[in-house]
Amino acid sequence: MRVALIAAPLALAAALTAAIPASAQLAAGAAAPDFNTVGALAGKEFKLHLKAQLKKGPVVLYFYPMSFTPGCSAEAQAFAAATPEFKAAGATVIGMAADPIEKLKDFSTKDCASKFAVAQATPAIIEGYDVALKRNGTKTAMASRTSFVIAPDGKILYAHSDMSPAPHIRNTLAAVKEWRAKRQK
Repeated sequence: MRVALIAAPLALAAALTAAIPASAQLAAGAAAPDFNTVGALAGKEFKLHLKAQLKKGPVVLYFYPMSFTPGCSAEAQAFAAATPEFKAAGATVIGMAADPIEKLKDFSTKDCASKFAVAQATPAIIEGYDVALKRNGTKTAMASRTSFVIAPDGKILYAHSDMSPAPHIRNTLAAVKEWRAKRQK
């Protein structure tokens, strides 16, 4: 039943966003730009430093256009449902949007179910990760729907850019599990 509840909003979101092209992103093997920003977890504001998060293990850093839109809500709910699997694989999930912190605090409790942090994607962070959303060939201040898996050494293991939220959870979890399996050999 839970899968059906997640699948329907994801299908709707895919249909609504399929026509919006996303920009390119950093490729696997590139150094992930370090950053400091403000984030929210369970409605509580905190300072987020990527380098500190990477000390705990790999980070799934996913950019999304705007909190509380159909596709972004569906994606956050799916990441929240999969958070135990990401944690079991040793990964931390962090959502990134150009929203104000008050909106992120609300989103972190509602659509993220207080399971993972969301943080402000400043213009510098959006530029550094090359995830500016393109509309009519022009970059906007919003981030495209792009996910990265970043290894603890700061190198990008996996990058995926697609306005459909459905593959982001599945693909990033597979990349984390593959990284973990290689480390255990």
